[in-house]
Amino acid sequence: MRALPASLSVPVVVVQHMPPVFTKMFAERLDRTAALNVVEATGDMTVKAGTVYIAPGDFHLEVHRRGAEVVTKLNNGPPENFCRPAVDVLFRSVARVYGGATLAIVLTGMGQDGKRGAEQLRSAGAEIVAQDEATSVVWGMPGAVTQAGLAHVVLPLGDIANHLISRTAGGRGAKSMEVTR
Repeated sequence: MRALPASLSVPVVVVQHMPPVFTKMFAERLDRTAALNVVEATGDMTVKAGTVYIAPGDFHLEVHRRGAEVVTKLNNGPPENFCRPAVDVLFRSVARVYGGATLAIVLTGMGQDGKRGAEQLRSAGAEIVAQDEATSVVWGMPGAVTQAGLAHVVLPLGDIANHLISRTAGGRGAKSMEVTR
């Protein structure tokens, strides 16, 4: 996050498998250290470029179109992949709202959360980036996406921010970005 400029031309939506109290502290810590505005998402927030929305613990985070706006929606439906929040829930909603104008990034994490949602994103024309095994603490999530042939590119953690910046520079490429962990 620290490598991303305040002028980033896309919103960033993050699902981190953490309990409720920790996601708020995580968002506050990132907001202090990142150039971007970082918030723990609540329902009905307008999704804006240059802002990072962190899924709150114990709630799935989705995006929905409301007229010309895209807004956040929270729900505490059943866990998916043993997780709530689950990346697959977010990815499905992003595929519906942004389709191929999405750059989805899957970072280190246990399990296969994100794989099914990445299938829908890829089918919609989105670009999928996975963190490489060498820089992952646990290569479960990015490994599942990569091994299923869904990742367009597999990068070391240190190269992902530059890839995002180059893909969104000047209004080209992605209109939204999702980071999952």
